Amino acid sequence: MTAQFDIVIIGSGAGGGTLARALAETPARVLILERGQSVPEETENWSPNAVWKQLRYRSTETWLDGRGKPFLPYMHYNVGGNSKFWGSVLFRLRREDFGDLEHMGGVSPAWPIQYATLAPYYDRAERLYHVHGAVGDDPTEPPRSPFPFPPIAHSAEMGALVQQLRGFGLHPSPLPLGLIRPGEAGGCILCNTCNSFPCKLRAKSDAETCAVRPALQRPNITLWTGARARRLVTSADGTRVEAVEVERDGQTVRVDASVFAVSCGAVNSAALLLRSSSPEHPRGLANSSGLVGRRYMAHQATMMEGFHPFRKNTTVFQKTVAINDYYLRGPSTRFPLGQIQSQGRTHGVMAQTAYPMIPVWAYEAWVSRGVDWLAMSEDLPHDDNRVTVEANGQIRLTYRQNNVEPHRLLVKEMSQVLKRLGFWAVVTHSHGSKNTTHQCGTAVFGHDPRTSVLDEYCRSHDVRNLFVVDASFFPSSAAVNPALTIIAQALRVADHIKTTELGLPTEQTS
Repeated sequence: MTAQFDIVIIGSGAGGGTLARALAETPARVLILERGQSVPEETENWSPNAVWKQLRYRSTETWLDGRGKPFLPYMHYNVGGNSKFWGSVLFRLRREDFGDLEHMGGVSPAWPIQYATLAPYYDRAERLYHVHGAVGDDPTEPPRSPFPFPPIAHSAEMGALVQQLRGFGLHPSPLPLGLIRPGEAGGCILCNTCNSFPCKLRAKSDAETCAVRPALQRPNITLWTGARARRLVTSADGTRVEAVEVERDGQTVRVDASVFAVSCGAVNSAALLLRSSSPEHPRGLANSSGLVGRRYMAHQATMMEGFHPFRKNTTVFQKTVAINDYYLRGPSTRFPLGQIQSQGRTHGVMAQTAYPMIPVWAYEAWVSRGVDWLAMSEDLPHDDNRVTVEANGQIRLTYRQNNVEPHRLLVKEMSQVLKRLGFWAVVTHSHGSKNTTHQCGTAVFGHDPRTSVLDEYCRSHDVRNLFVVDASFFPSSAAVNPALTIIAQALRVADHIKTTELGLPTEQTS
């Protein structure tokens, strides 16, 4: 069976979904391939037991770690991808993140573009994904236009903590959040099930809500669910991708197109390219540099909770505060430490997944008296941190954390801050080397085909009608959530495709 389209996008998350939305108003016939289905709107969307204990929406697929031991990655295969379960924090990278930046553990390499290149696309991305925030309080904030929507107001408890933090000489700022019509009828109700939960109201700015669904209103956009891309097929001379082989409804379908965009997430995109080897591309498609799958990065991330036995936390939505004072320089070192942000409320069942021997009622009593935070530090690119594919097609993720000392210092610093805020105890938890959130770096972009996989528009150096549009292209991971940068670059790539592949005039690219 064969099908024909102009453009095929493999994956419907922040990269692929946004790319489809941007191409929807062109004449091109676009097919989105999604291996999963839509997340149903149901009571379980907001059930900590269903989401965290039963893993109702998580993939059951296992990967291998570097020692060959199976583990369950944090992955969701559905329309909108992992964005359905993100916490809606949509930061811009800092201006310094685009240049060489020295860290305690090495150098974070420069990008082939500058902050100014992405700034207008960040503006568009924030409008498209309903980002709420405010300019002026963040000491690391790059030059920018005002946010399209006002910041989410702090609760009384979080507002009091913000005032204390300012008294310490820190500069807490509103967390930039993608939420749809908060406080309005039919909009976001600012509940306590945002982080890692799908939104039953479709009021969270995920890729399905903000990109895929609007794109499907156009007759030239087609979505196939339950459609898993197995390999890309090139022309006889290997210079172009001619088709993708798709497993759907128990059959293998060949889909021909003129342009292909791989947007499966940094791990799965690398795996698809590696599985698409051929005599012309023996090391994997688009891999003349040997870098496909290499330089995998995930942030050093530690969940922190400040606990006080006599202070009941009545806040429902506490995810409103960012602290970037240590982003570029620590208080006792010239090196960057990272970022801190308040998190959505932890539920007892969520805590029990880390330490199951304690009954859930004890955890509920604990977390009701705590305030949750995330400390996040930059991971650095190393060739040995990589994605490979076993002979049976299974993914192996070989990953060793690096730049760990600044993260230790950041956690220590925030622990001291929480103690100064009056919390009696600080509890920390990290997924360590099993962290697959914020994955990036496996098909880096750059100017030189010898040292990069993609050009600055995420087009393969080796195969000119192939693009990779997800966090695979990141040369560095920075220390903020990668989602908005993926979205902004997807909009930029879409403009490039419009002018180069579709021949549209420049005025139709915004």
